[in-house]
Amino acid sequence: MKAAGLVETFQSAGPFTVFAPTNKAFGMLPSGTVDNLLLAESKPTLTTVLTYHVVAGKYNANDIAKLIRKGNGTATIKTVAGKNLSIMLEGKKNAIKDENGSVSYVTIKDVNHSNVVIHVIDHVQLPKM
Repeated sequence: MKAAGLVETFQSAGPFTVFAPTNKAFGMLPSGTVDNLLLAESKPTLTTVLTYHVVAGKYNANDIAKLIRKGNGTATIKTVAGKNLSIMLEGKKNAIKDENGSVSYVTIKDVNHSNVVIHVIDHVQLPKM
């Protein structure tokens, strides 16, 4: 968050919903990806990748389930990056599909803080660049 200049954004009133990849998820990216994203010249790309995991508004698991039902099985949500994620239910798991067709699953839901609800996911979602 510091490298992308987003600390102030997330200290604001919000509210936000964050689909937060685990450290293991970042480790599954191709070798060198994270190091390259942390370079000063990659700040715009890093900012886009990080904000692609953030939605304006506070959506707990029940809210997400309502959106999926309302969308007849799939909900499309716009991220702070201005790009879309698709959310659907696979069995009893919330699945999140990025613009490239990659799917991640929520492993921990509804980690609530004052201005944000976090849903931990098992893969990094990447927007089309």
